[in-house]
Amino acid sequence: MEGFDDVGIFFSDNFGDNNEQQNDNQINLQQLKKKYREFIRTFCETNFAYKYRDTLKRNYLLGRYYLEVEIEDLSGFDEVLADRLYKQPTEHIQIFEEAAKEIADEITAPRPDDEEVHDIQILLTSGANSTNIRDLKSECVSRLVKVAGIIISASGIKAKAKKIAIQCRACSNVISNININPGLEGYSMPRKCTTEQAGRPKCPLDPFFIMPDKCVCVDFQVLKLQELPDFIPQGEIPRHMQLFCDRSLCERVVPGNRVLIHGIYSIRKIGKPSKADGREKAIIGVRAPYMRVVGITVDTEGVGAISRFNSISNEEENEFRKLAATPNIYDKLSDSLAPSIFGSNDIKKAITCLLFGGSRKRMPDGLTRRGDINILLLGDPGTAKSQLLKFVEKVAPIGVYTSGKGSSAAGLTASVMRDPATRNFVMEGGAMVLADGGVVCIDEFDKMKEDDRVAIHEAMEQQTISLAKAGITTTLNSRCSVLAAANSIFGRWDDTKGEENIDFMPTILSRFDMIFIVKDVHDQNRDITMARHVMNVHLHANKDTNEVSEGEVSLATFKKYIHYCRTHCGPRLSEEAADKLKSRYVLMRSGAGAQEKASDKRLTIPITVRQLEAIIRISESLAKMQLQPFATEAHVNEALRLFQVSTLDAAMSGSLAGAEGFTTEEDNEVLNRIEKQLKRRFAIGSQVSEQNIIQDFVRQKYPERSVLKVIHTMIRRGELQHRMQRKMLYRLC
Repeated sequence: MEGFDDVGIFFSDNFGDNNEQQNDNQINLQQLKKKYREFIRTFCETNFAYKYRDTLKRNYLLGRYYLEVEIEDLSGFDEVLADRLYKQPTEHIQIFEEAAKEIADEITAPRPDDEEVHDIQILLTSGANSTNIRDLKSECVSRLVKVAGIIISASGIKAKAKKIAIQCRACSNVISNININPGLEGYSMPRKCTTEQAGRPKCPLDPFFIMPDKCVCVDFQVLKLQELPDFIPQGEIPRHMQLFCDRSLCERVVPGNRVLIHGIYSIRKIGKPSKADGREKAIIGVRAPYMRVVGITVDTEGVGAISRFNSISNEEENEFRKLAATPNIYDKLSDSLAPSIFGSNDIKKAITCLLFGGSRKRMPDGLTRRGDINILLLGDPGTAKSQLLKFVEKVAPIGVYTSGKGSSAAGLTASVMRDPATRNFVMEGGAMVLADGGVVCIDEFDKMKEDDRVAIHEAMEQQTISLAKAGITTTLNSRCSVLAAANSIFGRWDDTKGEENIDFMPTILSRFDMIFIVKDVHDQNRDITMARHVMNVHLHANKDTNEVSEGEVSLATFKKYIHYCRTHCGPRLSEEAADKLKSRYVLMRSGAGAQEKASDKRLTIPITVRQLEAIIRISESLAKMQLQPFATEAHVNEALRLFQVSTLDAAMSGSLAGAEGFTTEEDNEVLNRIEKQLKRRFAIGSQVSEQNIIQDFVRQKYPERSVLKVIHTMIRRGELQHRMQRKMLYRLC
C-alpha cells in the first residue's frame, strides 16, 4: 500500500472487476453512436429530403465544419436519446460529434489527396422557452439549458489545446495524445516521470513541459452575457454570465446583440490573488459558474425579436388583427398611453408613432435609412415630461431609461475596458447599444455635457457607434429611437427671450423628427379641469391596477401589440401619398401659399430633406399601427399635422432660429448686420421711431421683415423703446 503515498498516483483499479465495467461502457457508447449515426443518415422531412445528411454534406463541401440540429427532431426520432442529451450533454455531444464525423467521412469520399476528414461540431437549437439567468441554480450544473440575454462584451480569439503532448526534460520521454476537457477547464501536469531506466537516477519533480508543435488546438472566445432588461426586478443590478464559445461559434456576435444561448451549465475553479506573487490560488470547494455554448441564435434585424414575447399564440394574433381593423385604433392607442396624465394629446400621439416606428430600408448601394423616430420634449418643469418617459420605458418591448446628468458619452454609446483576468481590452456596450431594437429615454437632456451630446450624433442618425480605442476599431449597432426631455436654459420658458431659451447645437436639433415646446399655460378653465383630474387620480390610486377604462388598451396588450406590429409589418409609401407629400414639400420649400402672398417675401420654412424623411417615417408608423402594407394619403395628412404642431410651430415662434434647416446662414448674417448698425446708432434704452428706421434700412436694400424682427427682439430685451402705433402692431403680428 506504499503506492498511495506517491504523489503521481491519484486512483487505483486493483479493486473489483473494473475491466468488465469498462467493456460494458464501451458497448453502451457504441450503441449510442450507432443511434446518432442512424439519426443523421435517415431523418427526413415530409418531402422525403434527408435533412441532416444533405445539410452535413453541403456544409462540409463549403468548408463549414458544423451541423445544426433541432432537439425537437431528435426527440421525434428517439425520445429517450433526446432526454439523455439534455441530462448528460457533455458525454453525448462528444459521441454525437464522433458519429457526425463518421457520416461525413462516408458521404464526402473520395476526397482530394486522401485528406483526413475534419472534426464536425454539433450545434443545438430548440424552440423551448428560455430560462432567466437568475433561475440557474446548482441543480442545473452539467445540464443543457437555454437562456436569453444581451452580449455586452467580447474577448479576442484565443487558442485552446484539444490534445497535447508533453516531454520530460531529464529523460526526453514523450507522452502524446493527452485529451483536454472542453470549456474553461485546464490540465494539471504530472508531478513525476514514471520512466525507469537501469543505471539512471530518478527524474526530478515537475520535469514535464508542453510541446507546442505537437498540440492540436481550436479557436475559442469568451463572451459576457447580461440578462434582458425585461426580467430585472426593480432596484436590482443586472446579472451576468460568462460564455465559452469555440470553433465555428467564434465571432458570431458583437456587443449589443440580443441572443438565445443553448449551452451546458458548467463550473470552474476560482481563485484569489495571494499577497506574495499576485498569482491566483484556488479556493477549495468553491466553484464559479459559466456556460459552454453549443448553439447561438442572434437577433440580427434589430426589431426586438428576442424578448419575453418570443411566442405569440394564434388567439393573440387573431386579437391583434381585430384590434388593427378597429377604425379608431390610432386614438385608442394614444389614449392608452399614460392615461393618468392629463392632456398633451398631440405629444401622446407622436410618442405612439415613436413606439411603432417607421420602416428601416437598405439601399442597393449598401446604405441604410433609419426607420426609428426621435422626439424632443422641451419646456417647463411640472409638465409630466419625465412621467411620459417612464411610461414609455414600461410599454416599449425594449426600453432603457437614463438621466443625462448621470450619463457619460461612454455610458450612452460604448466603452473599452481592460479584462482583469487576461489584461486584454474588451468592448462593453452602453445604453444605446443595449436598447438596440427599442427606445432609449434620456431625461434631463439639457444637463448633459456638450461633448457627451456630440457623441450620440452618429447613433441618432446613422444608428451605429464607431469605436477606435486601444487598438480596437469596430462598429456597433444602435438601432433605437431616442425620446429626450429637457428644460429651457432659464428653468422655465421665457417668451421674451425667444431662441435664447434653447441651449442646443443645431446639429443635435436637426436629428429630432419632432420637437415639442411644452409650456405651463395659466388658464383658469384648464387649471380647474386639471385639478379635478389630479384629485381623481390620487383618490383612486389604490384600486386594482389591471382595471382598464373603456376605449383604452391594457398595458400588457399594448406592449405585445407593439412587438407584433414591429416584427410583422414593414409598410411603404403608396404612390398617391408620395405624390401628395412631394407637392407639399415643394410648396413648403418655396414658401408658397397665403403666407408668401401676405409677406411678398420668400419664407424661411424649417424643413430639409432630413425633416422630409421624418414625415415619411411618421406616415409609415401610422400605417404600421393598422397593419397596412402601404401608407395612404390619410396617414400623410396626419403626419403633416403632427409635424406642423411640433417642429413647425416651434420654429415659426422663433424658438429654433439658427437650427439647421430652420434659418439659413444668409438670414442670420442679415439679422446680425442690422442689429450691429442699430446698436451703433442708438444708445441702450433710446426711444425710436420704427417707421423711420424701417424706411432707412429698406433704402439700403435690407428686407423689411428682417428689420422688423430685429427691432422687435431689441425692444423685448429692453435695449430700445418706442410708442407702438396700430399699424406697426398689425405688421408685427
